[in-house]
Amino acid sequence: MIDKATVDRIFAAADIVEVVSDFVSLRKKGVNYGACCPFHNEKTPSFVVSPAKGLFKCFGCGKGGNAVTFVMEHEGMSYVEALKYVGKKYGIEVNDRPVSDEELKRNDDRESMMVVNSFAAEWFGNQLHDTDEGRSVGLGYFRHRGFSDEMIRKFGLGYCPKGDKLTTAALAAGYKEEFLVGTGLSIKRETGGFYDRFSERVIFPIHSMSGRVVAFGGRTLRTDKNVAKYQNSPESEIYSKKNTLYGIFFAKKAISQQRNAILVEGYTDVISMHQSGVENVVASSGTSLTTEQVKLLKRFTDSVTVIYDGDEAGVKASLRGIDMILREGLSVRVVLLPDGEDPDSFARGRNATELQDFIRSAEEDFLAFKARLLMGEARGDVIRRAEVVGDMVASIAEIPDAIRRSMYIRECARSMEVDEALLISEVAKKRLTVGSADPEAGEFIRRQTAAVKGDIAATTRPSTAGSSIDELEKELVRYLIKYGHESFDFRDGRAVTSLNVAQTIIGELRANGFTLRGQAYRELYDTYLSLFDSSSEIGAHHFINHPDPAAANAAVDLLTADDNYVPSKLWKRNEMGIATERERLNEAIPRAIMLYKSKVIDELTAELRARLVDEPDNGDILRHISALNREKNLISKRLSRLIL
Repeated sequence: MIDKATVDRIFAAADIVEVVSDFVSLRKKGVNYGACCPFHNEKTPSFVVSPAKGLFKCFGCGKGGNAVTFVMEHEGMSYVEALKYVGKKYGIEVNDRPVSDEELKRNDDRESMMVVNSFAAEWFGNQLHDTDEGRSVGLGYFRHRGFSDEMIRKFGLGYCPKGDKLTTAALAAGYKEEFLVGTGLSIKRETGGFYDRFSERVIFPIHSMSGRVVAFGGRTLRTDKNVAKYQNSPESEIYSKKNTLYGIFFAKKAISQQRNAILVEGYTDVISMHQSGVENVVASSGTSLTTEQVKLLKRFTDSVTVIYDGDEAGVKASLRGIDMILREGLSVRVVLLPDGEDPDSFARGRNATELQDFIRSAEEDFLAFKARLLMGEARGDVIRRAEVVGDMVASIAEIPDAIRRSMYIRECARSMEVDEALLISEVAKKRLTVGSADPEAGEFIRRQTAAVKGDIAATTRPSTAGSSIDELEKELVRYLIKYGHESFDFRDGRAVTSLNVAQTIIGELRANGFTLRGQAYRELYDTYLSLFDSSSEIGAHHFINHPDPAAANAAVDLLTADDNYVPSKLWKRNEMGIATERERLNEAIPRAIMLYKSKVIDELTAELRARLVDEPDNGDILRHISALNREKNLISKRLSRLIL
């Protein structure tokens, strides 16, 4: 058995475009990649790879899954063998052995730390909104910065009062000291007792890709220069600074849709940009950009725009860090703000259109910007000009794509008045040198990734009276993992009630004691149930990367189901337009639940009637059948109202 932490690392590292490209020649198709399916013969490509979702799907033969299940299917490997293959590709050692008690404890500890952070985030928020100190100090600061209440709630901003109040509240609520210390929320005094790391600071929760709080940033409101302006959570089992981008959870959808990520420096820059309506923004949180952070962005886009304030010294200091974005095959543009402005201050008072127009007019290709900046400094200094050329050669050599490299060489030769053949030679030498020390940078030419604009495919045909129990189980699970977090208005007579999709489906199944009988759907339902009961963030990756390959493939099928549904004449006659599946939830969810209950009742009734053959005078069986028939009649009436 491979321990869960290793499996999680493999799925986090795996780029499905890279994995599939080892076996299939992919071509970019909009925001996805396409090819002829490797699993069946076809002339028209119907095989789609989604880098942002981390899945593949063939709309011809129906096969689908994640990076690991693709290797399983294509190479005929077992799940463990495929995990080892993908792990080796990304330099992750995989030991197929029983999970030790120590490893089990480590996995449990990680989850406990997540739960402690969730408690802390809620507590900080309550302190901000529900206490006099929080409202006057914390909320006063955020409003002074111009943050709206909507943004304060969206990003979960909070306040930590002086002393050890968080620690005291957490211990009183039953959370263990070791996890409070392990997450860095509490610091133990040498003389005994605790104090809160973020005492007297406003709080910026840091979310993972799936939306769980993994760390916090705290800003002091004191003017004492001896006190650090920002304090961040320390590295822990659940938080790695180099693997985290502030705001990625809130920005990933916009990055995918706009095919571009805007990179800024700090928390307030991100929030102000969001407030102005520009949401494809993330921050490196004041630290130097890392390769891991760039790869995180690469899951969603192949284009990055870096916004700098007007400080030239700061721009020059960060130029080298941008080279790693080029190395990963992304294009980079630069926007230099007016003197005295940063993204936070510049975004305030401007709407999305004004910001986007400014960015479009001011952005400049990174290498052109770098050449102009450095050559401007060199002026008539021949030695300095030679150093600038060498610096530009180093940047161009990082670009993995040969065509883009050639274009930049030609442009640099023209703008810097250097012989193009000489530049070609110098870039080749640089790549050879880099390649011997770092094969990835020197030899491995990676395909550029793109993001998915929304779901890969549309919705499926709604359930009908002829649907089998298996089909209805499939539909209920699909509604859960696609729309579980959403609500719909259910009308019963004149009364209208707002119902949550997950609460409705889970509540009905539990109330009736139903257990799904299809193994793959039961696995997905049980996974959803465990996340739902623990109030964990429920993202598609939990199902796409399910440890049971059959369940993972079923999840992909549910999330990418092809829509061949043609509305009936009755539907067209009674509706002004054709509603989307999301818009039909108010009818589809109750209908699917009632049809499922009806089918189960039919099976139970058939079983009881079979028993009557041997026990014709058994009154209990007759009463049970009568009760089931009454329930079936009620369901039929409610279904008739829904359908008509």
